[in-house]
Amino acid sequence: MAKRAHAKTHDDTPGPSVRAIEGAVENTADLDRLIHERLRLGIVSALSVNATLGFTELRELLRTTDGNLSVHARKLEEADYISCTKSFQGRTPHTSYKLTAKGRRALQRYLDHMEALIAATRG
Repeated sequence: MAKRAHAKTHDDTPGPSVRAIEGAVENTADLDRLIHERLRLGIVSALSVNATLGFTELRELLRTTDGNLSVHARKLEEADYISCTKSFQGRTPHTSYKLTAKGRRALQRYLDHMEALIAATRG
């Protein structure tokens, strides 16, 4: 049985080549699983467009719980994708996060992978 050169879309117009999609999907093996998780992607994305964000700002922006944010931020911090600074504002503890150079490079690689997959899928 011969392989099809093009996948068909629902309206029978030629879609992207099967080989292009296979190559893009194969490249997803290199996808950074640490960033790929929804909340961690939200954290690094928010920090990529803000110099720093406080814990409360980030929690509200991502609509998550204290515990959830803490766990995911810690994983990113352990990978050196973000840095965490703890201080006091008066008597109130304040935690702020910043994207590191390593985190910025990792996010860029992740976005490049996703863009390649999107481009291959769209043809």
